[in-house]
Amino acid sequence: MPLRRLFLRCLSKDTTTYLFPPIPTSLSSHLHRHHYHHPHTTQCLALSKTFSSSSSSSSPSSSSSSSTSQDPDPISLTLSSELLKDPNSDPLPISQRLHLCFSHINPTSSLVLSTLNLSPDAGRTVLGFNQWLLSNPSFTHSDETLSYFVDYFGRRKDFKATQQVLADVVGVAGPKTLESAIDRLVRAGRPTDAVSFFERMEREYGLKRDRESLRVVVEKLCANGYASHAEKMVKKLANEFFPDEGICDLLVKGWCVDGKLEDAKRLAEEMYRGGFEIGTVAYNAILDCVCKLCREKEPFRLHSEAENVLVQMDVHGVPRNVDTFNVLITNLCKIRKTQDAMDLFYRMGEWGCYPDETTFLVLIRSLYQAARVGEGDEMIDRMRSAGYGSKLDKKAYYGFLKILCGIERVDHALSVFKKMKEDGCEPGIKTYDLLMEKLCAHNRLDRANVLFNEARKRGVPVEPKAYMVDPRYVKKKVKVVKSEKKRETLPEKMARKRSRLKQIRLSFVKKPKRMMRRAY
Repeated sequence: MPLRRLFLRCLSKDTTTYLFPPIPTSLSSHLHRHHYHHPHTTQCLALSKTFSSSSSSSSPSSSSSSSTSQDPDPISLTLSSELLKDPNSDPLPISQRLHLCFSHINPTSSLVLSTLNLSPDAGRTVLGFNQWLLSNPSFTHSDETLSYFVDYFGRRKDFKATQQVLADVVGVAGPKTLESAIDRLVRAGRPTDAVSFFERMEREYGLKRDRESLRVVVEKLCANGYASHAEKMVKKLANEFFPDEGICDLLVKGWCVDGKLEDAKRLAEEMYRGGFEIGTVAYNAILDCVCKLCREKEPFRLHSEAENVLVQMDVHGVPRNVDTFNVLITNLCKIRKTQDAMDLFYRMGEWGCYPDETTFLVLIRSLYQAARVGEGDEMIDRMRSAGYGSKLDKKAYYGFLKILCGIERVDHALSVFKKMKEDGCEPGIKTYDLLMEKLCAHNRLDRANVLFNEARKRGVPVEPKAYMVDPRYVKKKVKVVKSEKKRETLPEKMARKRSRLKQIRLSFVKKPKRMMRRAY
């Protein structure tokens, strides 16, 4: 009991002023002899080897985020396990527990990001994690690390916790934190809160209010269909931050994203009257909105309406760029006008434009959808020769395979799958599942088993499933019909007798003799 009181007295002291006190050798041996273990000391002693072996990975030069590395850092795993524990299971708050067990760790930005990604269900326990970081003398919050916490609580839509984190470190937040905060508010459907955050961010959080920060807020609002809030905000702050052409283009684009073409044209006319010139970005947004409305209402008017927008661009001297052609090609492919899209693709050079990765990917998908698989393969080769082979990643190939399997071109899908592996793309579990399901539907079980074994060898965690076979490809058993002698019915018997009697009667009729040649 005296030893217990001594140990608890050490724990009850202020742990923020010094590290976890080392246990003397005699005391440690005495504790082991009497089988006395406090939960925190047991964990710290058990994990000391892990931390010492992983201390090199916590340096900025060798650390990497959990989103890019396949194997998470063991320190991040241990921190995550502490954050995910039931807070009522231990009387000590999370910040003190972390200080006791991880006092000799030097946190880095990659360690913070990895820990947060591994603890999606920790909730407000992460606030204690933030307090531990603030109390750590070897760690200083930066704009990047602060944005990680803003993103974490924004995903959970816990914006009060976000405000608390920002209030703890006034003056540290920067452009990344601002972008994360506005993005999470707008995506959560809170445009009014995003506008009010911009108004009070300099006073409460030390974020600088200038034209660039205004542009960030306007861009996020317009990209998510809240152009009305963005326009009101810009007009209200016009005396403080006079809008430039870039902000006006964003507002026009925002109305187009919202599908309100009349408001976009109204704003464009106001810009012309105010002496501004609409750029290519705004005209591309208007063109996309016109094409989208035509696809929904009258697809046959798409050519004429798009031509009117292009004529307006030429009249106002706005040059076309590759995004202009991408808008037209994408909308033509969506209404299955693949040949018109190909003709436009070959005419891009007349305006000094050259296709980019978006152009190639859209055309490849459209060609495969139209069952022009040979031309699709040629477009893939042309994309490589144009220098965009690196854009043919796992996601792009999965889209091609999904289209080919959808139009029942399984053999060609397997050839594209072979190209995918030759290009160095490692297929994942979704790719293997897609191909195995389609092969089983075509009753090609042997080929599906080959793919299953290949996935296991590559380390892809595929699991055996029960796939349905398409009834069209089920081999039907040929039924052998045995010829059995049927019992003759009475009408058939009477008809047979009449026929036989007729033959007998005709056998007694004298047949005419052939005329013989008379001899003279």
